[in-house]
Amino acid sequence: MVQEQGRQTLSIQFDTPEQQTESYIVGMWTFLVTEIMFFGAVFAIYLVYRVANHDVFYLAHLKLDIPLGFFNTLVLLTSSLTMALTVHFAQRGDARKQLLFLLVTMALACTFLVVKGFEYHHKYVEGLIPGPNFRFEPVEHLRVAQLFFSLYFAMTGLHALHVAIGVLVMAIMAVLIAIRHPSVQDFVPVEMVGLYWHFVDIVWIFLFPLLYLIPR
Repeated sequence: MVQEQGRQTLSIQFDTPEQQTESYIVGMWTFLVTEIMFFGAVFAIYLVYRVANHDVFYLAHLKLDIPLGFFNTLVLLTSSLTMALTVHFAQRGDARKQLLFLLVTMALACTFLVVKGFEYHHKYVEGLIPGPNFRFEPVEHLRVAQLFFSLYFAMTGLHALHVAIGVLVMAIMAVLIAIRHPSVQDFVPVEMVGLYWHFVDIVWIFLFPLLYLIPR
């Protein structure tokens, strides 16, 4: 049950719009902190193994497609800009431009996933999927190289999952904006989606150099 208060839809469990907004913000930041701790642990595990096996990790990372990784970095950086514009026009109450830039952000996110799919396919063709059919030269580095690619698929796969979730949330938000649903008449829900999306982009900013740009 909700009640209308100006342009903001006030849920019955809240006394004021300010209280509701504060709950949104605290809830989102709490969620993001748990995500930061989760990805931080994954990064720490990767760095420990990378320091211990630097030479083999260097050889293994040469199998990654740096141009595609760089292209995807540009895609996500652009999507951060379009998401910021989405929030900006939501704050101005311009639903048309808000929806436009949200759809552009979704398109960029889908582009990222498609490119990542091509990368995964290339690794499959080259026999770099961890498992009994894994192939790597020189053979004496096979186990450590398989460890690198296990971490690569785990880390980029988790990130891709977060991108896919972001696309789903943005799609729902786009529908609500298009039908002018009361729940998105206020800019705060869109701003929370924007926070999540910027977090997803920042994670990739760390992933790209960690995996793709290992120094000799």
